[in-house]
Amino acid sequence: MTNFHGVFPYLVSPIDPAGKIRTDVLGRLCDDLIKSGVHGLTPLGSTGEFAYLNNAQRQAVVQTTIEVTKGRVPVVAGVASTSTADAVAQAKACQKLGADGILAILEAYFPLSDAQVESYFRAIADAVDIPVVIYTNPQFQRSDLSLDVIARLAAHPRIGYIKDASTNTGRLLSIMNRCGDAIRVFSASAHIPAAVMLIGGVGWMAGPACIIPRQSVELYNLCKAARWDEALKLQRRLWRINEAFARYNLAACIKAGLIIQGYEVGDPVPPQAALTANERKAVEAVLQEVTDAVS
Repeated sequence: MTNFHGVFPYLVSPIDPAGKIRTDVLGRLCDDLIKSGVHGLTPLGSTGEFAYLNNAQRQAVVQTTIEVTKGRVPVVAGVASTSTADAVAQAKACQKLGADGILAILEAYFPLSDAQVESYFRAIADAVDIPVVIYTNPQFQRSDLSLDVIARLAAHPRIGYIKDASTNTGRLLSIMNRCGDAIRVFSASAHIPAAVMLIGGVGWMAGPACIIPRQSVELYNLCKAARWDEALKLQRRLWRINEAFARYNLAACIKAGLIIQGYEVGDPVPPQAALTANERKAVEAVLQEVTDAVS
């Protein structure tokens, strides 16, 4: 199986007021992130506003990411739907475009049983020949993955990873203890990544890595080298970014940060709203503080 590990920024989806994906901006961002040392790219994660885009927009984001990346790092494309058939179609399309893996996300309107949740992820993994990362985020998902479901899915030959955004690090330990080497854990930015690396995580998939890629890679390298004193010192500084973003809409914050850095990524998709002038100043101040402290 492909060895996914390290820092995978959740890419934003740059979009103009007419709804067209700004492929040139996305391409430049991907190229700069790769040059900053990130280990992979994830289009259509939460920061990519997957829930707000139509199929044509989603395809443009994934296709652009793959074309610009040119195999330099793995591209793990987000697939999300309320319908199993639609999710399967998306996964097949991503594989056909050249994705190296799938980040499988479950959307739900009506509540689902464990068996129904399991069948959704299993159908996606059955439909492709590339590795699948299952995603769980109890804050936003009406139907979450239970430990029993995760353990059963971990036995699938193509499901080798989980990205958990529960903010519960104890849950990550339970997954590791229950599944052993059958599934590798990526943390979210909602966790403290250094702590997840300490207990056996393989990296993190997160939106903030879009705006602090070099610092995120440095943190990962310190963790891998078991230089924990230095890692925790850096982690404390970088956590300021997460604290700022917890106060506002995630996509709006990352997009504001990228605009400050010179990427014309546009506003988040309505009904989400861009940050106000004061909110943007707050984000800019924190970003400047972190960048100055770590550069």
